[in-house]
Amino acid sequence: MTARQLLDLLVDPGTFRSWDEPVTTEYADPDYRDALARARERTGLDEAVLTGRALLDGRPVALVACEFGFLGGSIGVATAERITRAVERATAERLPLLALPVSGGTRMQEGSAAFLCMVRVTAAVHAHRSAGLPYLTYLRNPTMGGVFASWGTLGHLVLAEPGARLGFLGPRVYEELRGEPLPPAVQRAETLAAHGRLDAIVPPERLRTFLARALGILTARPDSAALPTSAAPPLSRSVVDVPAVSAPSVDVSTVDVSAVDVPAVDAWESVLLSRRPDRLSALELLHHTAESFLPLDGDSALVRGLALIGGQPVMVVAQQRRGADEPQLPVTAADLRAVRRQAQIAEELGLPLLTVVDTTGAELSVEAELDGVALEIAHCLTTLVGLRTPVLAVLLGQGSGGGALALLPADRVLAAQHAWLAPLPPEGASAIVHRDGEHAPQLARAQGITATDLTATGLVDLVVPETSDPADLRERLAAAVTTALAELVRLPDAERLAARAARNRCLGGR
Repeated sequence: MTARQLLDLLVDPGTFRSWDEPVTTEYADPDYRDALARARERTGLDEAVLTGRALLDGRPVALVACEFGFLGGSIGVATAERITRAVERATAERLPLLALPVSGGTRMQEGSAAFLCMVRVTAAVHAHRSAGLPYLTYLRNPTMGGVFASWGTLGHLVLAEPGARLGFLGPRVYEELRGEPLPPAVQRAETLAAHGRLDAIVPPERLRTFLARALGILTARPDSAALPTSAAPPLSRSVVDVPAVSAPSVDVSTVDVSAVDVPAVDAWESVLLSRRPDRLSALELLHHTAESFLPLDGDSALVRGLALIGGQPVMVVAQQRRGADEPQLPVTAADLRAVRRQAQIAEELGLPLLTVVDTTGAELSVEAELDGVALEIAHCLTTLVGLRTPVLAVLLGQGSGGGALALLPADRVLAAQHAWLAPLPPEGASAIVHRDGEHAPQLARAQGITATDLTATGLVDLVVPETSDPADLRERLAAAVTTALAELVRLPDAERLAARAARNRCLGGR
């Protein structure tokens, strides 16, 4: 698909306006001049990239689209200058930017001068992101070399065409340098997505719809008048009763968050209930809470996505249980790196971060140790502690070990009544203390792991009561999440961050 064909597929008809200025650079090498002339005649373009502005589902967006038919979409100095100017103009006009690279990488005929332009374009993209503007990339087949290793993969969302070859070193170069062929699956979009390197694989015919949903969330501006003015005191520690209501239609300003007494629960009973296959899952909660939820790719213990909750754009990272007949996946180092990336993107875009905790724990294996799972837990903790954007955490079910704790540093923590948090699952604690698993119920009751216990240690702010009906918990939590997010967004940053620092200082009690 050519650059023009892809733009025709994506943007509203008749809305594309080119920003490109004629290329006037002359080159001394006659063979290179001839190659450029042939590329211009073949494609009808004067360079390997088109830039401009258009409407996508009625929303203004800046675009950078590479043309593979022009010398393999390679990036020379003039190409890089065109891209850089487009990024700078998008920043100046405060437009979201969509990059559509397809490229063999740096243009070899221009050598190191073209190679250095990776830095030029990256600097412009960094300035665009630093201005809090969305930057989305769609990697087409192929996207290689310097493009893949710089501006092609720096998107707040990095999408890819199915089956696309994506990588740093081309297979022909790899075989020449290493003396053996590159395994065919290594540089495929699906392989990279399985390793958490991409956010979604989207066929071209579905790309417009996907981007429209993403931009609809990222560019939404909540109506401050619609945010609740009467709510529970920020960061107050209480057990609350949130009425069971349908979240999409709830008026959060009328939600009753007055403190009530919740009957004490048996810790071991909570552990068993949290493991029931019909218990509310993170995805069920998110789909019910959000007016719009766009999940991203990933076959792991982690769900990432964009959500619109109470009119407020939100970045989401949630631990998701699998079905009853599937093995539960542990939290991996790659999952935790994804959490940190989403948190950093949330801060760049000025979005609140919502985390949902429900995990059997972090991966325990030689591979996990070598992949640095413990280091990633530490990095997650410091990232969330230092994040300047609002953070809301929901302790939904199982909270086992560091894999759960890594997502819990927050301005406010909501917990389902039968959720729990412990250094290890009770069976593991029993193995340490009693050298068997038979004392798990006893350890669960002794360790103060229940949601109500965790209010006393300073972690949980709101405990949402449960009944025997899973739908009841879903509706209560949906209303509580909507209310809490609105409260946090209304707080001045300095006040919220000071409260967070005081909260963290007291966690665990004295």
